[in-house]
Amino acid sequence: MQYNFDELTERRNTGCVKWDSDNDPDMLPLWVADMDFQTAPSVKEAVMSRAATGIYGYVRVPDSYYEALTRWFDTRHGWHIDKDRVIYTSGVVPALSAIIKALVKPGEGVIIQTPAYNCFFSSVRNNHAIEIDNPLKRIETASGFTYEIDFEDLEAAASRPETRLLLLCNPQNPTGRVWTRAELEQVRDICRRNGVRVLSDEIHCELIHGGYEYIPYATIDPEAVVCCSPSKAFNTAGLQTANIVCPDTETRDLIERAINDNEVCDINPFGVVALEAAYNDGEEWLDALNTYLDDNYHYLRETLGSAFPQLRICDSQATYLAWIDIRPLCISSDNLDKLLRENGKVHINSGTMYAGDGYMRINYACPRSRLAEALRRLAGVLKTL
Repeated sequence: MQYNFDELTERRNTGCVKWDSDNDPDMLPLWVADMDFQTAPSVKEAVMSRAATGIYGYVRVPDSYYEALTRWFDTRHGWHIDKDRVIYTSGVVPALSAIIKALVKPGEGVIIQTPAYNCFFSSVRNNHAIEIDNPLKRIETASGFTYEIDFEDLEAAASRPETRLLLLCNPQNPTGRVWTRAELEQVRDICRRNGVRVLSDEIHCELIHGGYEYIPYATIDPEAVVCCSPSKAFNTAGLQTANIVCPDTETRDLIERAINDNEVCDINPFGVVALEAAYNDGEEWLDALNTYLDDNYHYLRETLGSAFPQLRICDSQATYLAWIDIRPLCISSDNLDKLLRENGKVHINSGTMYAGDGYMRINYACPRSRLAEALRRLAGVLKTL
């Protein structure tokens, strides 16, 4: 079946965070991490069928929900999940916050590998824990740069007496790294040696570029707590459904208590049927999406790289988020963000929010024509610097 990812869907004036937040009808947004593609046909049909009932009351999550989830990860990724270890909740960010609340006391430490997704910082801060940074090591490559884990620094961070948790991002946002088995094994060994639990955010796990393989961290470390959701891959973040996979009863009880304390213990009926449809019938669409995203990424690299060879672009292996080093332009991330919005009418993310000043993050999950126009506007501003 062919899927038309070139179709331009109008999202403005739909109550859309991505398109309606700037209050500027001329702004092109390539910032917040949702896609400008309609979801998989199976998901759309399931949601429309559920909506046709006309009653949207409290939902009882059926066995078919767990069956779809466990079958998907077992057959696609070789990760067998016992359904009794699954806790559903309204999103990965609420899940992370509740897990930190459950497992880390105020004043204890959580390791964050920077640059990192901005909600990692707020989740630690809001639970009165201490942020312990483990900066990733930038490695120069022939085509740009990539990142590796600084294991020596991770050992030092994990050995601190107040450290209780490592917040892992697998694959990593914003750098797009897909961690290898050897890297994940080293993370496991360091954390076990120091009595540190691993909490792995795997929300981007389905968005893998060609030639790379996502390895579920729980297949390396069965003691880990893992968060996952179809929301990024199937563009269903507004349906507010995510899952926590936790191996032991004692920890699950603590997390379920925190989930209830934070009042994120319910999900909506559309999220339930969307997950089932995505995992039962969405694989062909997802594979086609990943091919299109891979092509978009290479188009972005070629377009920016040829026009501005001084810019360095991270060698992304996953996600739909390009991470770009703008330091040769001699302008801060926040100032470039402002300039692009005011003069170029294009909105991308300042790297400052990810602890990456001197970098920008671009969401390229949109039709090629829209990406081309955004890059044209971006180039117009950069030429003035």
